[in-house]
Amino acid sequence: MGSTHSTFQIQRHYLVAPAILFHALTDPAAKARWFAGGDGYRVLARSMDVRPGGKEHVEGRWENGTISTFDAIYLDVVPDSRLVYAYEMHIDGRRISVSLATVEIEPSEVGSRFTITEQGAFLDGYDDAGSRESGTRMLLGQLGDALAG
Repeated sequence: MGSTHSTFQIQRHYLVAPAILFHALTDPAAKARWFAGGDGYRVLARSMDVRPGGKEHVEGRWENGTISTFDAIYLDVVPDSRLVYAYEMHIDGRRISVSLATVEIEPSEVGSRFTITEQGAFLDGYDDAGSRESGTRMLLGQLGDALAG
């Protein structure tokens, strides 16, 4: 079986300083407030170590019993400015994708400009049909809500 590839970029503005935004992305307790699947999703396991070579793991169960797993390794960490990480997604133990994500944070007149660029390989017939990008948009909305308090 082959693979398909997708690349997307999303830009957002958040009304907080870059240091506060970076903290929301890299502090385990702060990230737990927004990095989850939304309604019908329950986190089963979570760990996070944000440094070059550090890893992040989030596993959760959906209402229908499906288990999704996010496993990342951080490749580049520049405080208040940039994160680069590679990650795998699994559904019920089957690896469905491998991605490279680059997050850039820049100061703006109203807080911070946030840009994420993701390059993904979807494996062995898994058809993403744009759900990775829409899921990332949902998560960034939850991040905005968490930052707004």
